[in-house]
Amino acid sequence: MKVVKKETANMSDKKMTSSRRHHLKSLMLQIAASMMEKEKKELAVAKQAYMAEKCPAPNLSGDQSALMETCKKLHALIDAVDEERYDLEAKVGKADKEIDDLKIKVVDLAGVKKPALKKVRMSADAMLKALLGSKHTVNMDLRANLKQVKKEVKEEPAEAVGDWRKNIEDKADRKKMFETA
Repeated sequence: MKVVKKETANMSDKKMTSSRRHHLKSLMLQIAASMMEKEKKELAVAKQAYMAEKCPAPNLSGDQSALMETCKKLHALIDAVDEERYDLEAKVGKADKEIDDLKIKVVDLAGVKKPALKKVRMSADAMLKALLGSKHTVNMDLRANLKQVKKEVKEEPAEAVGDWRKNIEDKADRKKMFETA
């Protein structure tokens, strides 16, 4: 039994093969296609039921006055539907305008976000041309305007580097000054 458990654990760790994945994908697509067909049929049936309820077939039998009455009723129904459609269009237009206004308010409240700027290497000449346009004709070679400076090497006097015993007498005098005070 322990061996069987290890084998099943190893099976779950393995990746799915491409043929298995392709087979499962095609099955899912077939199921989705059948569901879409079923939904289309249900929608057609619902539409037929709605039309039968709202627009019953007119009775065309009878004399001319009955037909005229039927036509007047149909015109009244058409007018009612047109009014309802117009009202709904007005409501939708008003809602769209309100949505646009709210989007503008959201943008105003959030503030304008600055886009991330890219670092661009530009020479001084290119920068001045971009800022001043065609007015800029002078080349700005900043290094050409610099003065040439020669580096002077200072030679330190030999006394500073010399023997420490030469200045010992001067330091002894200073020591005496502090001791007497």
